[in-house]
Amino acid sequence: MKRALSISMAFALILIISAAPLFCIPTQENKTDAKAAQVLSKMIDAQGGKTRIQGINDMTVTGIIELTQMGMEGSLTLYHKEPDKMRMDMEMMGMVITQAFDGKTAWMFNPQTGENEEVPEQMAADLKRQALGNDSLLHPEKYGITYTYEGTEMVEGKQHHVLTQHFEDEFEATLYIDSETYLTTKSNAVTIDQNGVEVNVETFQSDYKEVDGTMVAHSIISYRDGEEFMITTLSDVTYNSGLKDSLFKMD
Repeated sequence: MKRALSISMAFALILIISAAPLFCIPTQENKTDAKAAQVLSKMIDAQGGKTRIQGINDMTVTGIIELTQMGMEGSLTLYHKEPDKMRMDMEMMGMVITQAFDGKTAWMFNPQTGENEEVPEQMAADLKRQALGNDSLLHPEKYGITYTYEGTEMVEGKQHHVLTQHFEDEFEATLYIDSETYLTTKSNAVTIDQNGVEVNVETFQSDYKEVDGTMVAHSIISYRDGEEFMITTLSDVTYNSGLKDSLFKMD
């Protein structure tokens, strides 16, 4: 039972995480409409500025994950290295679930088999997309990413600019940017779960704190089809610790 629950949990976690740009710092300077470019330019300044963002070569994030519908809690460690490497280690119920993309191969530790293995096609696309870092955001034309401005909406009583982020594989995410702080407070996307069913995933980001010259949301609440699914609380964010490529490789 524990192993079956854990593999299901692995798919659920990547579904939530891949659908929302939780830890990326959005920026833009290319093919997008004029209003979106203006908003994104202000986001750069709010997040710490282009120069500071360009200086981030790798990032390590630690925190706590609470799966509210399951009544479970565990720890998360996320590693990211520019331009396209990512690894997540999630410990729950005494087991560690690892999901990663090394720039070419998307893989996970399968708690049912006790081995590392390549993931299914849809999950691989999600991991590959999530692994894109600041280079894809500073130079989105290299990755087929564009943005469009969709107007403004009220989110929790405050006016927000709304941008749609378009990926080359036709995936789209909607970002809601506070019109006063220019920090992202909400994101929304439709993605596919492990059963091939479309689900709507929303995340609300808050408790922004200054981390080494950047602003990072330390509280993220995720909803799946309107129901609260996961709460992520960050405890530490570290930049430029010299992560090795081998950390992201499938053994």
